Amino acid sequence: MSRHHPPLTCAQVKAILKVLGFEPRPQKGTSHEHWVKRQGGQLFKVTVDCPKQPFGQDLIRYMARQAGVSVKDFYAALS
Repeated sequence: MSRHHPPLTCAQVKAILKVLGFEPRPQKGTSHEHWVKRQGGQLFKVTVDCPKQPFGQDLIRYMARQAGVSVKDFYAALS
């Protein structure tokens, strides 16, 4: 059985991504921010669309997958 996690704000997601080693790419005129990290020769890119906040479980699951971590580890990075 999965544990319910609360929705996250844009600021919380950005804090999580920083802890996970991601850096923001310069924005190119859209509301979408792209955060990137290279690890083991692989590029991870997470798309964050702040106007969609607070982020529900589906978007959080998608961002965690883009980051290459589980939802549990994504939330753990917030602590």
